[in-house]
Amino acid sequence: MLSWLKKSGVKLALAIGVFGTLGVVIVAGVAIEKTNSMEFCVSCHSMEQTVYQEYKKSLHYKNEYGVRVGCPDCHVPRDYPDKLIAKVVAAKDVLHEILGTIDTKEKFEKHRLQMAERVWERMESTQSKECRNCHSFDAMSLEDMGRRARRKHPTAMKEGKHCIQCHKGVVHELPHDYEG
Repeated sequence: MLSWLKKSGVKLALAIGVFGTLGVVIVAGVAIEKTNSMEFCVSCHSMEQTVYQEYKKSLHYKNEYGVRVGCPDCHVPRDYPDKLIAKVVAAKDVLHEILGTIDTKEKFEKHRLQMAERVWERMESTQSKECRNCHSFDAMSLEDMGRRARRKHPTAMKEGKHCIQCHKGVVHELPHDYEG
């Protein structure tokens, strides 16, 4: 009888462990996807007042092709574990919104350069992977570009450059104290 109880107890503990782990994974997956939406991103007062307004003036928001790129497309990697790491790192922004560090336009602007530099550093480390999910030199029509872009893109291609090296401030305003 004692042997049966031990076996049953082990099975029960194993089942609880498996289903508990599965539950955590499902809840985490749902949370990751819920926080990977435009609605979530602009739900913070500071985002709605600042970068969301800038984004709405950009070609990533409205263009002749009808293609809209959202916050997660540029700011969240598509693949795991990079996506999960980005979510954990981004939690500090939510924390600073709650703590009041960036909850007004003035406070946000005070920290804009520091926040932008973190984003640029991440984009630099991935060679603008999130940009390149949509943009590629091979798909660009140089003849449809402006004179400067027609001149610069072939050189950038040859030198192995990537998007963020030249395109800071495309969707969001550059910080006041940026000296690049």
